[in-house]
Amino acid sequence: MAAATFLLALAVVALGSGHVDAFDPNPLQDFCVTDPTSKVHENGLACKDPAAVVAEDFHFGGLDKPGGTTSKRFGFTANQVQIPGLNTLGESHVRLDVAPGGVFPVHYHPRAAETALVLEGSVYFGFVSSYPDNKLYAKVLRKGDVFAVPQGLVHFLHNNGTTPATLYASLSSQNPGLVLLGNSLFAGALPDNLVAKTLLTDQHTVQTIKANFRRS
Repeated sequence: MAAATFLLALAVVALGSGHVDAFDPNPLQDFCVTDPTSKVHENGLACKDPAAVVAEDFHFGGLDKPGGTTSKRFGFTANQVQIPGLNTLGESHVRLDVAPGGVFPVHYHPRAAETALVLEGSVYFGFVSSYPDNKLYAKVLRKGDVFAVPQGLVHFLHNNGTTPATLYASLSSQNPGLVLLGNSLFAGALPDNLVAKTLLTDQHTVQTIKANFRRS
């Protein structure tokens, strides 16, 4: 029963996503299935010969279970939907599983808006408007709730419940991009004094936090 409910929810999200205007350029043909063997470099991925396209090019299975990339540090697993037939259609999708107390840390997608559907559990989900207002828009979401994040705005996700949470997120770009603010500040090559001045703190504090980001 749980698996059937999950698949029904995914179907509803998939149908709804077809009515959302994407930010990527509109396609010029019915489809442009990704050709993984092509050496052509372009703003996007090269198209497979339409005569060689098959139904499997539009299918992705196994999303009823967690999988993909796991972050032990933050307590989440992200399973990106890999469908070659979505190439040039201006959308991408991911299943996200978050352990109790886990977070998907503060981040933003420079090229996409995001809509997330809670399939299981409870999460605190929200975003912050741009400077100078920096207003917080956030809610505790439960199973069946959907929340939208405008393009380019900083947002976050925290499993504030006692059971694992599962979400299905749709983004309005084939390549939405992901900027993790903590990583940008503390895992990169920004000078300590610059980060300290940016955060109105001292270099020792910055160095301590950077050490945390260097640990596996």
